[in-house]
Amino acid sequence: MSISLDQLNQIMDHGQVVTSDGDKVGSLGQVYVDDVTGTPNWVTVKSGLFGTSETFVPIDAARLDGSNLVVDYDKATIKDAPRIESDGSLSEDEEQHLYRHYGLDSTSNFASDRTDSDAVGYDKSGPETDSAMTRSEERLNVGKESVETGKARLRKYVVTENVTQTVPVSHEEVRLVREPITDANIGDAMAGPEISEEEHEVVLHAERPVVEKEAVPVERVRVDADTVTEEQTISADVRKEQIEFEDSSGRSNDRR
Repeated sequence: MSISLDQLNQIMDHGQVVTSDGDKVGSLGQVYVDDVTGTPNWVTVKSGLFGTSETFVPIDAARLDGSNLVVDYDKATIKDAPRIESDGSLSEDEEQHLYRHYGLDSTSNFASDRTDSDAVGYDKSGPETDSAMTRSEERLNVGKESVETGKARLRKYVVTENVTQTVPVSHEEVRLVREPITDANIGDAMAGPEISEEEHEVVLHAERPVVEKEAVPVERVRVDADTVTEEQTISADVRKEQIEFEDSSGRSNDRR
């Protein structure tokens, strides 16, 4: 039993395309239907960054498993399908190219189906359905990715600088001290001969600076990355459907 357009519309916003082996191919994109019977023949699979890449896959033997559309082709075959612009229509040459890729017979009932050249959104109305139209439009879904923008290197090297410090030092100098003879020192003064020659030697001392060097840790240095948030404007073209009416008197309304 083939899958109906109503069934596909129910999973359109969250459906995933998977293979019969359970490999996820991508999210469900657009549905292409036969312009006579309204039977879905093709769907696009959105993959890549932000789902910007769409690949066509036939659903002649597909089935639904919850919100998953299970197709009878492996992931590699789908990924290698011809890149065709998903602009709402398929030319005959584009269809033939896809048929050959998927090994389909272009003379079969499936291959003779043509997609709806005006199918952009989810409009199911028509002269044989109801009197209402569905107006659809594209919306931008902008995401973010992290990319490498540069590198910072922390490097340590040695420099030599001259350091000057003032250090107080002392030294001894000779001076003569004359003492009068007193009762306290008369014994020492009279201990030697009355007249003689004599020498006394005094050792003088002085301080001098002594320089020693030692390596001491003074700080830790590391590189940190700060996150700075800035606003960037993203611009892209989006399509939307417009609806207007005109009656037999020529009256019409403004487009929306």
